[in-house]
Amino acid sequence: MYSDGDAQIAERLQEAERASLRARDLTYQLLTFSRGGEPVKKAVVLGPLIKEAADFALRGSRSRCEFDLPEDLWTAEVDEGQISQVMNNLVINADQAMPGGGLVTVSGSNRTVGDTEIPNLSAGDYVRITVADRGIGIPHQHLKKIFDPYFTTKQKGSGLGLATSYSILHRHGGHITVTSDVGKGTAFTFYLPAADRATASKPQQPNALVRGQGRILVMDDEAMVRDVAGKMLAGLGYEVEIAKDGEEALSVYEAAMTEGMPFAAVIMDLTIPGGMGGKEAVERLKSRDPAAKVIVSSGYSNDPVITEYRAYGFDAVVAKPYTVKNLSEAVARVLSREKT
Repeated sequence: MYSDGDAQIAERLQEAERASLRARDLTYQLLTFSRGGEPVKKAVVLGPLIKEAADFALRGSRSRCEFDLPEDLWTAEVDEGQISQVMNNLVINADQAMPGGGLVTVSGSNRTVGDTEIPNLSAGDYVRITVADRGIGIPHQHLKKIFDPYFTTKQKGSGLGLATSYSILHRHGGHITVTSDVGKGTAFTFYLPAADRATASKPQQPNALVRGQGRILVMDDEAMVRDVAGKMLAGLGYEVEIAKDGEEALSVYEAAMTEGMPFAAVIMDLTIPGGMGGKEAVERLKSRDPAAKVIVSSGYSNDPVITEYRAYGFDAVVAKPYTVKNLSEAVARVLSREKT
């Protein structure tokens, strides 16, 4: 149990975390809209991902979510971060439509779509997700513009959220629609192509952390990032060493091999201003140790090295700023020799 003082500190830290992550999301939305962000896909069980993203979006809100996500929901080939961003945008939009708080309903179903059945959607199997509110509704004359960039009827907001969601879903081969009644509420429905269900990732509990052991080398030019990543990994059970650039990382890695204490995995920042970044470092590292397991890290999801990381010699990718969940999963994947 927290004392009153501890509870207040924890609440302030959660508020700061929400603010920083929403600032990150806005940055990603600007990048996605302005330059395009190709999704880094894998087969995912959508239920836990959808629920976690929706719950996070409503932290600190007077609204609440009610879920109807069947256990037999088909898997989909998606970029988890981008689909979480779509859910975050839609749930925040629903919350803002109910200034006094209210109920946001999130439902899912499997849907086989025929030719010409839904405009802009090819025939095939899809997972359908609907986010509905009981808010103020959208006037009919605004519905045709609702996915236009920078169009908004709100006093707060950039107008990028729905445009970015539309762009992300389009790049996934999906689609999004909207229906609304003024004074009654709005429902956004999006479709994602179903994946081969035999290739799905095993479902995990929301917020479950994957712990492990072994030595991890973290390379980043920012001391704060090195410190945060080191503490996260240590908390997950790993032994951590750090390096500030590619040259130092190569030196530390080689010394560890010589001493018979090799690293289980390496996390490399893609870009090091004024120094050797991950792109060059991984090439040199794998020429010396082809079995090295290397994760590329970056805050720039649009860089071709991130979207095509395997072609550049990396084994996985993790986005910055780190969350302990994403970091734990990325390390666990490479250590189990499972490619993302």
